Amino acid sequence: MSGKSGLQSAKDIITSYGGKPLRIMEVCGTHTHEIFRLGIRKILPPQIELISGPGCPVCVTPVGFIDEAVYLALEKDCEICTFGDLIRVPGTETSLAGARSKGAKIRTVYSPMDAVDYARENPDKQVVFLAVGFETTTPSACLAVEKAKSEGLQNFSVLGANKTMPNAYQVLKNSADAFLYPGHVNAITGTQICEDLCRQGVSGVVTGFTASELLTALAVTVTLAQKGEPFFRNCYPRVVKAEGNPAARKLVEKVMRPCDSEWRGLGVIPMSGLALKDEYGDFDARKKYNIPKIEGKPNPACRCGDVLQGKCKPSDCRVFGKVCTPQHPIGACMVSGEGACSAYYQYGT
Repeated sequence: MSGKSGLQSAKDIITSYGGKPLRIMEVCGTHTHEIFRLGIRKILPPQIELISGPGCPVCVTPVGFIDEAVYLALEKDCEICTFGDLIRVPGTETSLAGARSKGAKIRTVYSPMDAVDYARENPDKQVVFLAVGFETTTPSACLAVEKAKSEGLQNFSVLGANKTMPNAYQVLKNSADAFLYPGHVNAITGTQICEDLCRQGVSGVVTGFTASELLTALAVTVTLAQKGEPFFRNCYPRVVKAEGNPAARKLVEKVMRPCDSEWRGLGVIPMSGLALKDEYGDFDARKKYNIPKIEGKPNPACRCGDVLQGKCKPSDCRVFGKVCTPQHPIGACMVSGEGACSAYYQYGT
């Protein structure tokens, strides 16, 4: 459905839907924000409900990870290199921004390789990169580790919280009638995961991020859902191929191994994370600095966990927009530019 006529056709299919209630989960936080920004929610009939999922890497990163980073910064005098969104995510006692106010050295970088460059240029400083994200960003973290190893950089390491989506889908498969799969993740993984889920009775559509792509994906979802059978469609073929990106996956398999991983709100999901293999252990900050076991404690007033599971809307949280705002966030979903709470706050409920 390309061009103005295709866009209108997709819109007509969506607005004319009169079937049974249909819950569609936007797994990706960028989808959530774009759907809000483009005004797509305003054209949905009452039978269609869009719910937000756990596709924001900052949002699903657990409180304990922030506590570990703060520990490295304040107790081990490490220089923390991180993407900007993580700096304001609350830990149990404080955020990285709070640690900075106490003298911690926190640097914003735009790629893992920036952290490697900084470590090379500052051999007297211990540099730790905070590696978070899904299949899309993990290869770049692996490239950074490979580069550091090849150069023998002994002052560079990674504190990892990288995650993979397949087992998260298993946990979430009863949360919605269909998924809007994140196209950038599928660009790496390919479509096999989604096809396997379809055979298990889980429906979904891969989509991109433009108005045309999102409306087409929703129109396809609405049309196929009415047939009453599990379905999968790739509505992002210009980027997502069936085979994905084998080279990126091969790199990750070389550097990292699957491990159990804690997701904010979802708990520990078996084999849903990635950790550095033993041969790269010198670059694992947990091993290098012998980080003690840290049990993070989220603010009990925050309902980020329920939002990430699609159990409630951000506006259902009693602190949303009152105590919890982008200027003074209580939870990660209000901090991140991909977070559901920040989208609801910015664009309305």
